[in-house]
Amino acid sequence: MTGRFDRLSLNRFSSEDKAVGVAAGAVLAGAVGLAVLNPLAGGSAAAETPAQAAAAVAEQSTASNSASKGSAAMTTAEAKEAGYKVAPRAVQASEVIKLAQKQVGISEGKGGQTKFHDWYVSTPHAKATAQRDGGFSVKAYNGAQWCDMFVSWLGAQTGVKNMGWDAYTVQHASWFKKTDRWGDKPKPGAVVFFDWKNGSGGSIGDIDHVGLVVKDNGDGTVKTIEGNSDNEVQKKTRKLSQIVGFGYPDYAKS
Repeated sequence: MTGRFDRLSLNRFSSEDKAVGVAAGAVLAGAVGLAVLNPLAGGSAAAETPAQAAAAVAEQSTASNSASKGSAAMTTAEAKEAGYKVAPRAVQASEVIKLAQKQVGISEGKGGQTKFHDWYVSTPHAKATAQRDGGFSVKAYNGAQWCDMFVSWLGAQTGVKNMGWDAYTVQHASWFKKTDRWGDKPKPGAVVFFDWKNGSGGSIGDIDHVGLVVKDNGDGTVKTIEGNSDNEVQKKTRKLSQIVGFGYPDYAKS
């Protein structure tokens, strides 16, 4: 694994993927997390960043305009400005899994850079997370650990609602928890969070790595697709005992 924040890694972290080091350092130092409260109607949880707020606005707008034929929550231009390829919409888990599978084999280029870094740094969302995690430049994300950027990219490319975008696994998992989208069942399309030392007995604050669930094998293991695994996107089979929990995006019913 490469990445400009390796020097901040803790000894207990594996040589595989970790959260962005500078963000971890900021949080461990007591940095206060960003909490942009969602101004929408009751039941909506906190929106951590502009991208999550945009998804919430899109969802609310879709609901309020459902009787208006052809009405859209966000225009294509608005979605792209927020960092999406398409506006937030009803998406089945299979669509996200299929896109993830197409990325398998993509590896880091010069300086540990990938297209996932390029995308994340280009979004207004990156400015919000950089401010939240210590006020550093978004350029600091270039070459950093990218497992969560990969998962976030999948959501942005497909327009999944409430998948959450982040570069720091602990904050991403915390967001799922705060928005009541957190659990222990390995559903296809769920965002899966790992703790290499403590496994399922660990806490959200100990999370090291993140990926996407492809399938529950039914034997105590799950198939996943993960970014920044040995410096590339890989298919993996993981033990449930390594997993702290799962985040559940709002997928359309099949």
